[in-house]
Amino acid sequence: MKSLKLILGNARYFGPSWVFASINILFGTWAIYIPTVKEALDISKSELGLAIFFLALGVFCIFPFASTIINRVGVGKATFYGVVLSCAAAMLPLLATNYYVLMGALFLFGAANGITDISMNTLVTEIEKKDKVKFMAASHGFFSLGGVLAGMGSFLIGPLSNPVLHMSCAVLLVLIVNFKFRNQFFSETAEVQEKEPFTLRLFKPLLVLGLISFVAMGSEGAIVDWSGLYLKEITMAPEALWGTGFLAFQVTMTLGRFLGDGFSEKIGSIKMVTLGTVLAIVGYVLVLTTDTYLSIFGFALNGLGFSVMVPEVFRIGGNVKGVDSSKGIAFIAGSGYAGFLCAPPILGFLAENYSLTRSFVVLLACGFLILLFTFLLKKKKAQDGG
Repeated sequence: MKSLKLILGNARYFGPSWVFASINILFGTWAIYIPTVKEALDISKSELGLAIFFLALGVFCIFPFASTIINRVGVGKATFYGVVLSCAAAMLPLLATNYYVLMGALFLFGAANGITDISMNTLVTEIEKKDKVKFMAASHGFFSLGGVLAGMGSFLIGPLSNPVLHMSCAVLLVLIVNFKFRNQFFSETAEVQEKEPFTLRLFKPLLVLGLISFVAMGSEGAIVDWSGLYLKEITMAPEALWGTGFLAFQVTMTLGRFLGDGFSEKIGSIKMVTLGTVLAIVGYVLVLTTDTYLSIFGFALNGLGFSVMVPEVFRIGGNVKGVDSSKGIAFIAGSGYAGFLCAPPILGFLAENYSLTRSFVVLLACGFLILLFTFLLKKKKAQDGG
């Protein structure tokens, strides 16, 4: 909890962390109204799926340009302007008058979120380097907290009875806090790395980190989408427990991110990723017992394990020698998003054609794959004399 106390006790660290919460408050509030938008525009599930794909497309389209934008504008300014753009773009899907406008609106929302995502992770990396502190994992904990706040906002659906008004309240909350704390990070710039010619040696650690991010975030997406169905169909859990796997995963994910920085400071980022992987593997083993309560506990261990992986991978990627932090983080974030989007439908295909149990066996195998990647990172660090 050291990093959480650091954030709550110092405005310099709270400002950037609130940006993490802001993105998920906006995204979570939009997600609440997806069924409402579907009904209002009278579109099918497949059409809705294509529209949501445009949100992902917006994220991917901004990634190649993110590093240039951040380095030219300044990481602090890029983060703040990204939040403002995200607030404006968050309103657009709920104001869409037809299906094609919705696709365009979601593309812009995705692009705004994408530039903010890269900027805020780069910002935290730079502040950590300058101040010799660690609060990346806790900042990601604030992202999870933003989702919780958005979920609590669902209680406003009835009283407000107006999606645009509801989103306006979320936007107002995000903007007020960000304007209050923007001076804490607005002038921050990313440290310019001494440029080295592109070599496989330089790219190799980034590739390994990207693969870890791809598999880890893909696994997160799969658990979010399939844990409830697994408890229902495989463990034969009673209806009251169908959502407990997801809940356990989210609670331990948030807790792990608030605790992670302290452990990382003691044992190092690579060992943290290894420890998280081992916890996730044990979690999958418990899930595959098909016992309801052991599976729920397994999902909780999954959340605890995955909670530290992505923040630590961002931290390592932002410190690769010879690579600008914004470029390293953009590559890792792009890889992670690809995994998050690709894994659920792949797992769905396996579940449809084989079984849901087989899908989770594949996720277990992915856990061992991450473990292999961590050994490659350790070997690279040893070769560099780290």
